[in-house]
Parts: sequence; structure tokens; C-alpha cells
Amino acid sequence: MRPNVKLAGIGRLILVLSMGLTVGGAAAHLSSAQVFPPLARLVAPVVSPSWSDDAHRDHDEEVPQIAARLGIREGMTVADIGAGSGYDTVRLARWVGAKGRVVAEDVTPAYLTLLKGAVAKAGIGNVEIKLGAEGDPGLAPRSIDRAIMIHMYHEIRAPYALLAHLAPAFRAHGLLGIEELDRPTVRHGTPPALLRCELSASGYQLQALSPLKGSLGYFAVFSPPKPGWRPGSAVRCTG
Repeated sequence: MRPNVKLAGIGRLILVLSMGLTVGGAAAHLSSAQVFPPLARLVAPVVSPSWSDDAHRDHDEEVPQIAARLGIREGMTVADIGAGSGYDTVRLARWVGAKGRVVAEDVTPAYLTLLKGAVAKAGIGNVEIKLGAEGDPGLAPRSIDRAIMIHMYHEIRAPYALLAHLAPAFRAHGLLGIEELDRPTVRHGTPPALLRCELSASGYQLQALSPLKGSLGYFAVFSPPKPGWRPGSAVRCTG
């Protein structure tokens, strides 16, 4: 879950549609400062540490569905990016077992306080709670097998930077799963074509994208950038 933001460059706003997106305007290789292109779309404000109530998500079997699509197994390390109040964190911690681990990251300290309470109440000892920075989850290199972003991608102020800093954290055969609603970002969703475009521009390869059962939205699975991909090659998605 991410902090509020209005519009990144009103004069450059391009209405993002669910079809007809292109990747263009390639940037030159960047310096170590890693300056990333601005967004040409709106970023949604954060309104809650959880996108829906627990009973609804349990009924629709959110965690079993995303675990199956990402092939999450016992002993794996999973990063919950934008963990909020910890709904997925608590359930995935049980899923990966005592030999596995969940890294619950967020940039909002108040949400991490809620998460700590949820973890303590559940009596779970395999969760690492981490305060991230804007555009950087702060994960160690080759420390995770899977990462999830659940109904929060539309709230990320600097997705290109975040995705670039996340990439080195994946171990071999790592996967990123993103759950979203198919609607404009300002309405707390992300059109699938926009998601594919921005992830592709960040070096990620789409592996699968299809609806989840129930009213959870859709789920997209990406593999991280291949070795040798340079963050400076990120481009803007326009439509």
C-alpha cells in the first residue's frame, strides 16, 4: 500500500486505455543515480491498509489461488510488497511453513504496526516485517523466491524504480504475481494492457494473465529481468 499522490506531470497526461498501449521513447542508459521516466498516468490515493474485508477474500480463496498460480511451496521465501494490514502475509506464512519465510514490506509505518499485531495474534514466527522506501523495497539480493503485489500496483508512485530495485532480490526461477482490478488506476485498478506495458518496459516477462474466480479481479505472473538487463533501458508506456 502506497502514499497518496496526485498527477505526475499534468501537461504530459495521456489517457490510459485498456487497449492500444505502446512502448516508446527509449531512454539512454542511465547513471548510477538511476533516474527513471515519469509516469504518464494517474496514481491512486491510499485509502485503506486492506483492499477488501477478510471474509470476502477467504470466501473467494484469494491466497490458495495466488499460491497455486505462483507455485508457492513449503520452504520458499515470499515477499509481500505493500503488505498493508497483513492479510496475505499471515496466510502465506502458514503456507510456506516453518522452513519458509514471508517478508512483509510497506512504506507506511502505521500499516506495519497493524501487521505486527496481526502476526503476533496469529502466533507466527516466520515473518520479517520491513519498512521500505519510495521506489525501493530494500530487499537483499537473491533473497526471495516469489513476490506479490495485491491490489496496490495502482498506488505505486515510482513503479519503474520499484521494479528495478526488486529484480535483484529474486533467486533463480523467481516469479512476481500482481493482483488487480481491470479499471483505470485512478479508480483503484490497472488495465491489463497498461500493466503488461509497464512491466515489459521494466524488463519483466509476462508468463500468464487471467481472471481469478470470485470478485478478486485478475492475476498476472511475470518473470524478472534476464541477466544483463539494465534499469536505464526503461521506457514510458503511452497510449
